[in-house]
Amino acid sequence: MYAVAVMPVLLAAGWRHGRGLPVRADQLLLFLLAAVLLLAWENLANDVFDADTGVDASGKPHSLVNLTGRRDRVAALANGALLLGLALMALVALRSSAVVLALVLACCGLGYLYQGPPFRLGYRGLGEPLCWLAFGPCATAAALLALAPAASGLAANGLAASGTAASGPTAVPWGTALVLGSGPALATSLVLFCSHFHQVEEDAAHGKRSPVVQLGTAAAASLVPWLIAASLALQWAPVLLGLWPPTALLGVIGLPPARALIQLLRDHHDQPERIGGSKFLALRFQALNGLGLAVGLALAPLLTPLLVPLGLR
Repeated sequence: MYAVAVMPVLLAAGWRHGRGLPVRADQLLLFLLAAVLLLAWENLANDVFDADTGVDASGKPHSLVNLTGRRDRVAALANGALLLGLALMALVALRSSAVVLALVLACCGLGYLYQGPPFRLGYRGLGEPLCWLAFGPCATAAALLALAPAASGLAANGLAASGTAASGPTAVPWGTALVLGSGPALATSLVLFCSHFHQVEEDAAHGKRSPVVQLGTAAAASLVPWLIAASLALQWAPVLLGLWPPTALLGVIGLPPARALIQLLRDHHDQPERIGGSKFLALRFQALNGLGLAVGLALAPLLTPLLVPLGLR
């Protein structure tokens, strides 16, 4: 699960390295650790809040509340992960820009809106858009700021050149974050989308109107190829437009699990006992695709000269 947490900062690091811009290794490591802790909070708190509604009573064997029977201890563990993750992210922000912490707090707020009372927007079918916002432009913008040199403005570290106004080190690089994070964040949202297939009856019985509940398993399964195609298109478009090097197409290494996911849901979308692993195939696609994109961007200075004789740049 934690590939979704670390992907924004890995993409930011790959993007910066591919442009010959410095990447602060200490900030990268701190951001990675903080992101893992914050996703741990999200997952554990989700177990706690779902235990309160009863939606996980039979349909989620991996819930720590179900496994341990101790809601109080799981809640304490979740809160501890949140506090430690925010403390580390505050250190990252102290060494870069206060905006980093503000953006991460916004991501946490979106996570709470998804699962926490009284909002529980995930029960209204809004979890996937919230997921895209949190793991896409917000987290990616935070990572881009965190990895940039602390003392230099955006114009000096290359962010302004991508369409962001150079108003100082606190300016948010929304343009770069949207281009870089949109496709991978859609793949992350696909993981959440696929997690609903095997528990449609339980969700519906407890008032959780997930997209799969609202659409039905057949229609929802037919959307999966389009979501995968859209995720890839958002990553390939910058290559076709000349904004990214051809090496960014390395994200295609995620296609085999994507193909397996499409076939599994096409053939068995209405058989919960056979599609419980669909979200893990979606995770494999998300992880391989995002890692391939990050590595492809980072390797551009090395591999692009080899492509020039072939007419590719």
